[in-house]
Parts: sequence; structure tokens; C-alpha cells
Amino acid sequence: MSAKVYCLAQFNPKPGQENALFSVLQSLEPNTLREDGCLQYRVTRQIASPFATGTSYPIVFNEIWANMAAFEAHCQRQEIVDFFNTYCLAPNGLAAQWNVCVYSDQPQDYDAPKI
Repeated sequence: MSAKVYCLAQFNPKPGQENALFSVLQSLEPNTLREDGCLQYRVTRQIASPFATGTSYPIVFNEIWANMAAFEAHCQRQEIVDFFNTYCLAPNGLAAQWNVCVYSDQPQDYDAPKI
């Protein structure tokens, strides 16, 4: 088990804005990969496969952070705050919807005392 934090940040672009949003998200990779605690930060596009027919937003960041503190520091970086303000929250932004979730590889109550 580890203290790693796994993040899936999904983005649903506004109609006709998928390429533009993907490009903006790619531009976040170089600086983020230099952050302390960033183990993986890769933006991906959904592709078709008969073996993967689930539904999702078409653009997803796959992130791995060394711990919650590293993830939360990333979220507070000015470049990331500006991205969300400009491309997600602004009425003329590129994203119609987004969904950011974090996960752990530890079972629930991993270090809980045994009773």
C-alpha cells in the first residue's frame, strides 16, 4: 500500500472545442511534470474499442501524485487555478463540464486498529 493519490480529471468540451481544449490541457503537462510529488500527468483522448464501450467525458487527465499534499499543492498552483477560471468557469470557456476525482490504492480503514 502507499500514500499515492490517483486522479482522473475528465473534461467534456463544448461543441467544436475538443481539439482546442485538448491542446490547452497538453500545455499544462511540462510545468506540472516538474512539480514535487508528480509521478504521472498525462492528458488522453477517448478512443473507440469494442472491448471498452463505457461512457465517459472524451478528454481525461490521468494523474498519479506521491501523496495528498502534492496533489493539493498542484491544485492551488496559479497556472491550474487560471486554467479552471478561464476554460471551465468562464462563460466563454472551452469546457461544458468537468469532473475531478481522486482515488487511493489503500483499502478503507487500512491502518485502523484491530478491535
